Amino acid sequence: MKLPQLTVQDVRARAVVAPLVRPVRTALGTIPSAPLVLIDVMTKEGVVGTAYIFAYTPLALPALHRLVLDIGREIVGMAGVPVEIMRYFDRRFRLLGWQGLVGMAISGIDMALWDALGRASGEAVASLLGGAPRAIEAYDSYGVVDPELDEAVLRASIASGFRAIKIKVGDGDLGRDVSSVGAVRNILGPHVKLMVDFNQSLDVTEAIRRIEALEPFDLHWVEEPVRAEDHRGHAAVRSAVRVPIQTGENWWHLADMSASIAARASAHAMPDLMKIGGITGWMAAAELAEQTALPVSSHLFVEASAHAMAVTPTAHLLEWLDIAGGVSAETNKPVDGKVTATGPGLGIVWDEAAVRRYAA
Repeated sequence: MKLPQLTVQDVRARAVVAPLVRPVRTALGTIPSAPLVLIDVMTKEGVVGTAYIFAYTPLALPALHRLVLDIGREIVGMAGVPVEIMRYFDRRFRLLGWQGLVGMAISGIDMALWDALGRASGEAVASLLGGAPRAIEAYDSYGVVDPELDEAVLRASIASGFRAIKIKVGDGDLGRDVSSVGAVRNILGPHVKLMVDFNQSLDVTEAIRRIEALEPFDLHWVEEPVRAEDHRGHAAVRSAVRVPIQTGENWWHLADMSASIAARASAHAMPDLMKIGGITGWMAAAELAEQTALPVSSHLFVEASAHAMAVTPTAHLLEWLDIAGGVSAETNKPVDGKVTATGPGLGIVWDEAAVRRYAA
């Protein structure tokens, strides 16, 4: 498909702290709300491309907001071709590196550029990438749960069609993990996939000990048991346990993914659109995953991830965790436990009243 010709006129950004229906409690702390930067790429042709990125903590929100504006000024007047702009950014920031806030800002701008192309052509981004929107199996993503207090919402997830659930663990001792995971497995029954996420909270020895204790509960994967950058540590854990290890949400662009694969650190791949390089970076990651036969799951950014997963040859599971729903006019909700990309573009529409209400 021939892409429309657009020229970048301006890049705008708005900082918001959006409410979460379910605050996310992890082994390393609780995320009560979602600090987001909403990005608009304005074009001379009148088309506006939209995306957002996630600051994780309000402390980083002002700096990330300003960085999007400053980096955005670099591409004013350039053709709105995401691949070419990413090549420009590669040269511009090669000495500094793409990790951290710089990589997040660049990835967000890339997603907004793809959205602009989709809106200009009246097509979904998945179609621009050579595929088409399709239903992707999703998992309902929880934080740390209390099996007694949260039983009703867990059962509601299953009743709505989800056949995969992820919970976070590691906020207490081994006994607490075993008790919690065992109780959740009893609630879900034997036919629902159950994943757990340690959020990098363990060392290698303790990770092996805990995962071995959790193996009887038929886990679909264990996510990031040790520090994300410790590829050798993840490889050591993976070789010692029978449960598949999942990493990837903290890979900074393709170099990190390649290093993880070389170390045999993970049986699965979970790129994050904001850290892997937006849609453009994701496509390179999907190609690498296909070459190495890694099942790919998404991390956050439900709207854009549904498009990226639709054209990923080894697509596995999409994470359902709606961090932008509090400021969205339309939410791409799962149907029978599956999410289908919407358009045109990425299908993001803001509730402007909510954006004003939650402005940071």
